[in-house]
Amino acid sequence: MIVHIRAFANFREILGKDSRVELEDGSTVKDLLNSLCASHQRMNSSIFDESGNVREYVILMKNRKYVDSLEGLKTTLFEGDEVAILPPIAGG
Repeated sequence: MIVHIRAFANFREILGKDSRVELEDGSTVKDLLNSLCASHQRMNSSIFDESGNVREYVILMKNRKYVDSLEGLKTTLFEGDEVAILPPIAGG
C-alpha cells in the first residue's frame, strides 16, 4: 500500500515536502517511522531520542488527526492515508 508523507520544517529538509512510502498492508505509524529512518539516515535522531521513544516535540498526524488521539504509534495505516510529521508549532 502507498502512504503519503507530508513533512514540515527540519523534517522537510530530510524527507522533502511530499513523498510516498510503500508499506505492507496492516502497517502502523511505528512501521512507517522505522521505514523512513532506514532510508533517511538523519531521520532517526530527529524523530527518536536515545531511548528509542519519539521525541516529545514531534507531532504526528494521520489524515489531519493527532496520532496520540488515535492509537499512538500502533495506529494502523491504510492505502492512501496521509501522515504529517511536524515540529512543535508556536506563535506570538
